[in-house]
Amino acid sequence: MENNQYITVEGRREVAVNHLLRRVFLLMATGIGLTAVVAWYFSSNPALFSRLINEQGMTGLGIAVMIAPLAFVLIMSIGYQRLSAPLLGLLFGIYSSVNGISFSFIFLAYTATSIYQTFAIAAGMFGIMAVLGYTTKVDLTRFGSLMFMGLIGIIVASVVNFFLNSAAFDYIISIAGVVVFTGLTAWDVQKIKRLGESSGMSGASFHKISVMGALTLYLDFINLFLFLLRFFGNRK
Repeated sequence: MENNQYITVEGRREVAVNHLLRRVFLLMATGIGLTAVVAWYFSSNPALFSRLINEQGMTGLGIAVMIAPLAFVLIMSIGYQRLSAPLLGLLFGIYSSVNGISFSFIFLAYTATSIYQTFAIAAGMFGIMAVLGYTTKVDLTRFGSLMFMGLIGIIVASVVNFFLNSAAFDYIISIAGVVVFTGLTAWDVQKIKRLGESSGMSGASFHKISVMGALTLYLDFINLFLFLLRFFGNRK
């Protein structure tokens, strides 16, 4: 009897985990799809793209579009407890779309073929690390903390290199970026899995965790893609 109860509890946890991860990955894929479609649409429409950049340089709207994604992430992260699940989902959708507008600049710098190839490489690497994070029995907490420290180091190094403008330093930062966001993918998937194993989640909290989990993995994938693009992207 006790054994059956144990199996039942474990079975319920597994169902909860799978349900949460399916929703997280569905939302993440939707966000990436929105970003990709909007980026392509703006880059292929001269009238729209001219609103972002012209002969004089980047327009006010272009600058706002580059800054806006960070503002959305901060609003969602800081306001997580106060914002409702539907509002968080709406903000994630708007964020993904606005991010797509900012990503249209990529098509100005790199060839479309190299962008698609790099996207496929990033998707493959992300998928492998996501499976690893889900299946491993090893606690990745310390590993994740190390990756987070590496992320802070990348941010500081990027600021420093903004003034140094060193190609060699930029190459090192790019390598570190690929390593860090590859590792963060596995860690974040394991964190989401453990949240799914938690008992007593209400409907609202489940949906909010789904959205924030999708945002986290979205950021992992997008940053992995951008760092890989520095290696595999063919500049125009």
